[in-house]
Amino acid sequence: MAIDVKRGVIRARGLEFPTVEAGDGPLVLCLHGFPDHNESFRDQLPALAAAGYRAVAPCMRGYAPSAMPNDRSYQTAALAEDAVALIDALGCDDAVVFGHDWGAVAAYGAAIAAPKRVRALVTAALPYGPQIMTAFTTNYAQQRRSWYMFFFQTPFAEAAVAYDDYAFLDRLWADWSPGWQWPPEAMARLKETFRRPGVLAAALGYYRALFDPTLQRPEYAVLQGRMMLEPIDVPAMTLHGASDGCIGPELLEGMAAFFPRGLRVEVLPRAGHFVHQEAPEEVNRLILDFLRG
Repeated sequence: MAIDVKRGVIRARGLEFPTVEAGDGPLVLCLHGFPDHNESFRDQLPALAAAGYRAVAPCMRGYAPSAMPNDRSYQTAALAEDAVALIDALGCDDAVVFGHDWGAVAAYGAAIAAPKRVRALVTAALPYGPQIMTAFTTNYAQQRRSWYMFFFQTPFAEAAVAYDDYAFLDRLWADWSPGWQWPPEAMARLKETFRRPGVLAAALGYYRALFDPTLQRPEYAVLQGRMMLEPIDVPAMTLHGASDGCIGPELLEGMAAFFPRGLRVEVLPRAGHFVHQEAPEEVNRLILDFLRG
C-alpha cells in the first residue's frame, strides 16, 4: 500500500515551520540535525505511518525563512521549547519524539521541560550527559572530530561553508559517515535548503549560541541550566553508528544512569553519523520494536 507523504506548515511560537508528514494515529515528532533538514526522515515517515503512527518532520528553527526568529535565538533551550510547542500546534497531548543530532538535543530538552508531553524518546547520533561537554577538554579523539564546531565560531565560516556550491557539506557527510554512498538527490535537496536566504547563518548560529553566553536569552536560563545534566523521566532508546565520525560512540558510556525509566542502547556496526539514512530498514525496525515494547 502506497503511503501518502504530505507537505504543510505548522505555526508555533510566532514562527511557521514547514513540515512533511505521513499517516494517522499517535504522533511521532521527527527533529533533524546538521547539516541536514526535515527530508532526512524520508524513510522513517512511511514506515511509521504504515505501523499506525502520524509521523511529522518539521524543519528546525532557522532552516526556512518563515522559521527564523527575529531575536536570532538558536540556543538549545529554544529548540526544546519549539518541540513542546509543535506538539501543541499539531493538536496532540503528547508524542514520541525522535531526534537526530541537534534534533536529539531538542528532544532531550523537551523531555526535561515537559516530561508528560513526551511519551517516549528516540535519539540518534548524540548521547546525553555532561560527558559531552567534558569531552571537548579531555578527549583528544573527540576534539579532533569536533574541529568544525570551533571553526564555526569564526567570521569566515559562512564563506567557507558556501564555497564551491556548498562542497563543505559533501565533505562533512563523507567524514561523518565514511563509506556511505548517499543518494545524489538527497545532497542536492540539502543544498537547496542551505541556499535559502539566512539558513546558513541560522545553522551556524546553533553552534555560536552553544559557546557564547551573550547569544543566550534570559528567559531560557532555567531550562538551559537543566539540559544535558538532569535525569530524564521518559522511556528512551538511543541509536548510534559505530563508525560515527562526528560523535564517538564512547560518549555513550554513562548515559544510562540518566534514564531511570530505562534506556535501550543500539550501536549499529555498519553506520556512521547519519544512521537513520544509512541503515533505514534496521533503524525503522528498532524504533518500531521499541515503541511496541
